[in-house]
Amino acid sequence: MGKGGDAGLGARNRGTMRRTPSMMERLSSLELKLEARQKLQGFKNDMLVLKNIWFSKLADTADHAERLEGFYKGQAHAYDSFRSKFLWGRRPMLAACAARLRDFEDMVWVDLGGGTGENVDLMSSYIDLTQFKAIYVVDLCKSLCDQARKKVAEKGWRNVHVVEADACHFAPPEGIASLATFSYSLSMIPPFHAAVDRAISYLDREQGLLGVCDFFASSKYDLPLRQMSPLRRFFWRSVFDSDNIDVGPERRQYLDHQLSRVWEYNDEGSIPYVPYFRAPWYCWVGRIPKLETLLVENKVEAPAFFPPSFLYTQSWEDPRADEPYLQINENDVCLTLTSGGCNSLHLCINGARKVYSCDCNPAQSALLELKQVAIRQLNYEDVWSLFGEGKVGLGLSAWAAMAELHSMADGRHPRAAQLFERDLAPFLSQSAIRFWRDKLRYFSDGLYYHGGMGKVVHVVQQLARWLGMGRQWAAVAEAPTLEAQRQAWEALWVVRLLRAVPAWALSLIADFAAVLFFNRATLWFGGGIPFKQYQLIMADGVHMSAYAARCFDGVAASSHLRGDNYFYYNCMTGKFARDNCPAYLTPSGFQALKGGALEALTIVNGFFLPTLRARQYTKVILMDHLDWLTDAATKEVAAALAKQVAPGGRVIWRSAANVPPYAGFIADAGFEVTCIQRADQGFMDRVNMYASFWVGIKKAKKQ
Repeated sequence: MGKGGDAGLGARNRGTMRRTPSMMERLSSLELKLEARQKLQGFKNDMLVLKNIWFSKLADTADHAERLEGFYKGQAHAYDSFRSKFLWGRRPMLAACAARLRDFEDMVWVDLGGGTGENVDLMSSYIDLTQFKAIYVVDLCKSLCDQARKKVAEKGWRNVHVVEADACHFAPPEGIASLATFSYSLSMIPPFHAAVDRAISYLDREQGLLGVCDFFASSKYDLPLRQMSPLRRFFWRSVFDSDNIDVGPERRQYLDHQLSRVWEYNDEGSIPYVPYFRAPWYCWVGRIPKLETLLVENKVEAPAFFPPSFLYTQSWEDPRADEPYLQINENDVCLTLTSGGCNSLHLCINGARKVYSCDCNPAQSALLELKQVAIRQLNYEDVWSLFGEGKVGLGLSAWAAMAELHSMADGRHPRAAQLFERDLAPFLSQSAIRFWRDKLRYFSDGLYYHGGMGKVVHVVQQLARWLGMGRQWAAVAEAPTLEAQRQAWEALWVVRLLRAVPAWALSLIADFAAVLFFNRATLWFGGGIPFKQYQLIMADGVHMSAYAARCFDGVAASSHLRGDNYFYYNCMTGKFARDNCPAYLTPSGFQALKGGALEALTIVNGFFLPTLRARQYTKVILMDHLDWLTDAATKEVAAALAKQVAPGGRVIWRSAANVPPYAGFIADAGFEVTCIQRADQGFMDRVNMYASFWVGIKKAKKQ
């Protein structure tokens, strides 16, 4: 029977034996089923909410509490899930308030129209709830209050109290509150004047904040960043009015009238199951006015046209070379072009009383503003990660969601998921937020590979690798001494080739390089060199390729990149070194700025000439700005310098020309003009990018 029996048994077993699923496979299957059920239940809940919003008729009664109960009773249990996909302003508003209260203890928070208490849960992401001795969730709707009480019990919040009451009448038993908030509730309170007045009556006059987020429609003539077209104003007011929600401008106008605005942000957010349409919303944070805030106009900058990005991530003028000729002191009022912002911060560190940093490119202003806010709000290591390494991991929940970005992370920064939302955005202007919310990816693959010059740097690095110079490139950047750097530079096969070829071949190579790298488009969008400046170089009889060679050869031979030239070290590596970086990234520079020097900085998003005409200055840094202008425009600037620079004041500038024609215009305007350096006479400075460096000292008026 042996073989035959075994064969028969095997045949029977093949028909009946199957692999038993492992425990992990069973658990995975159950998790998938549970997830599918949850998604289905979530969809059903969303449909229930939409049914109540779109098809349920509001109760025909004058009692506001009855109207609210009739509207929310059938959807209260599904309220939080749906609103999380719709009420985009809650997190930014709560983050902005928390960022300003994080250093206080024993606070009282009153959340007016707080609904289900979801705001308390969201706030826990930004501040320790134990810092509040009492939190009052106040709402007039019984069904929402019932849901809030369940949440409080589930979370075990002992300091959270749910109060079914009218916001127009409620006051905390303590008699004072550090924070009062209206989260998508002020638009649903008909007597909003009374509600706002009541909240102000118990707001702490020293540290108290009132935060509001809601939908909105602008007035016919509104602040620039709030302004809507007539069609949009009519459409959104009509849509929300059908649900007895008034999104008109009156509520925010009353807030502006009663309080001093601290921070504001306006945006649009997607609507669940409604494609293409994006509902306008705003965040607003204010405090009790003080004399100094009443005397200062609240400014909201107009939304200037945003280019795709900035040109420069760092300033391309050597501040060390500037110092002997600027002679900054504590009485100086300085005006400078922003560029990458590094040198503006350098002036603050050197002790200037006031520094006005001006740029007509809003993206450059947004970069400097991010640096300014980061220094104020973050510790040194966080600032170094952002601007020293230029590369951090990202996972920015609220802002990334609003911008409809995918979260990114490379693990190089342990708190990157919170930095922007918790610590930076609450203190940035609306223009800067709008720029950075879509550009935070820059910090994922390297800040210094973005912007006009950053893209060029990245292409050159890749080209060096493709041409087999990757190791040699690194050897130049990381050379331990200047002599080792010179040897590494001369060892590059491209440099050896250019040294060895005959003149006619070198001319052909130069012409090819001029077409490929030094054409007008690349020079302007990659290097920030406009056609007018290009003409100045040509007028000196210098080929663009020879101009570039003079720059790079001079740096390689005379300035140690790894030890003392952070400009080109950054270009070659995409980052700074701890011992080789701009002053604001050094521990001492950072501490000076954080200790008060940063308060000297004012960022001006606008054109140079109006800023020059706005006030008197003792020091003006023109950079190469006048190279960009026509003769008529440079004469206009020279005349303005004559009026606005104090006697004895100093003006410095650099030029791509050996002797720029406008040097004479500035001399004629009453300045003693001196050429400090010329590139045709030797190495200039660590940047070595310009042909000449000038200083003009304002002559005293004749008696």
